[in-house]
Amino acid sequence: MTKPIATDGNLFIIAAPSGAGKSSLIRALLERHNDGSMQVSVSCTTRAPRPGEQNGVHYHFLSVDAFQKKIANNEFYEWAQVFDNYYGTSRTVIEQTLAQGIDVFLDIDWQGARQVREAYSACQSVFIVPPSLDALEQRLRNRNQDSDDVIRGRMAKAQGEMSHYHEFDYLLVNDDFDTTLLNLEHIVLARRHRMALQQTRHAATLKDLLANAR
Repeated sequence: MTKPIATDGNLFIIAAPSGAGKSSLIRALLERHNDGSMQVSVSCTTRAPRPGEQNGVHYHFLSVDAFQKKIANNEFYEWAQVFDNYYGTSRTVIEQTLAQGIDVFLDIDWQGARQVREAYSACQSVFIVPPSLDALEQRLRNRNQDSDDVIRGRMAKAQGEMSHYHEFDYLLVNDDFDTTLLNLEHIVLARRHRMALQQTRHAATLKDLLANAR
């Protein structure tokens, strides 16, 4: 049985195949709204850090044993195994952040998205796809991080992931980055301004405005 999030913060699931641009879009959105009202959840993972990644900033890098202990203790809000590595998000950190009225973005895959939706019906989910398979392959190659075998594996995995697009609330095709960023921003801001949250945030103003209403 699902339950809505009883906080002022909004929980957004942002999912996409590797190379579709979801991390860049989230980062750009946070740069546009750098007032502390939004943040991306820092996930835990057992994979090795990529060049330039910092522990505690991009991911919390854990050993397999440490990760599995956290699973056993139900310390993850969601977790999944992808490409032989584990990924998970701290349940406590997300709940505390939402309680402060801060919007949280979960940069997770469709498996994790299913787990979150089962727990909280009020979350909003966005799936991002590339404009074509050729464009996706080129983006993966432009990283200059993976071998041809790894890229072929990622391409095959991507098609499997994209087959789950219909499970999400919103679908964005990342053909033009700026346009996709604007559309993502519209989704987030619209969610922020829904009636239930606005009534809570502006209760004093509404009380004054309606003080003499008949």
